[in-house]
Amino acid sequence: MKVIIVEDEVTASDNLKYLLNAIDPDIEVLTVLDTVKSCISYFSKQNEADLIFMDIHLADGLSFEIFDQVKVTPPIIFTTAYDEYALKAFAVNSIDYILKPIHEEELLKALDKYKNLTHAPSISKTDISDIMHLLQGQQKNYKANYLISHRDELIPIKTEDIAYFYIDTGIVKVVTLLNKVFSMDKKLEDIEQELNPTLFDRANRQFIINRNAIAKIKQYFGGKLIVNVNPPTSERIVVSKAKATQFKNWVNS
Repeated sequence: MKVIIVEDEVTASDNLKYLLNAIDPDIEVLTVLDTVKSCISYFSKQNEADLIFMDIHLADGLSFEIFDQVKVTPPIIFTTAYDEYALKAFAVNSIDYILKPIHEEELLKALDKYKNLTHAPSISKTDISDIMHLLQGQQKNYKANYLISHRDELIPIKTEDIAYFYIDTGIVKVVTLLNKVFSMDKKLEDIEQELNPTLFDRANRQFIINRNAIAKIKQYFGGKLIVNVNPPTSERIVVSKAKATQFKNWVNS
């Protein structure tokens, strides 16, 4: 079997290749494509693929945009991190999917379903339009600004200008990229839910950090990490061994 992987995260595509090889060493990965643009270029030419694994969210847009430009003939198994409500759309439209992160058992079931197909499921423009509308409707609006009380003033701060949030003796502090420090009357857990996870990550129980504030990451004993940020902190930011892989993948994505 010859497959194509459409995925913009290197760790995710490497994991999928590893699992495919473990299930069947005869599966050949023809190529890995990571953008809508590269997919349009590739699929506009004849190819020998039997099956495509396609992530929904690529570096330059949603993968459904590909079908507006070119005809993709091989059957597709979508890989997605969207919730159950969105996944129902895939089932209704006879489009298979695997929920990320991908595990061998789910991948094996999807491959068995593909092998039992009597014909490749067709993807109509109506299907694509309906799914894109559903997914866009589920996109969460993350906090863009915080209005912070400071002395007798209310100061608006853009979220993207915040270097990190942290807890100091039970009080949540905000440190901007320009090293201005403010206090907030909110819980760190509530703030975490308001932030775009692409830009911010909960490094540990004490810190939520902005990707753009990271200066350096050091290996620490026991598989832990130490994160140095700008502006620097008086407290050391330690990422646990259990979270280290996810944290490095987030920084590298």
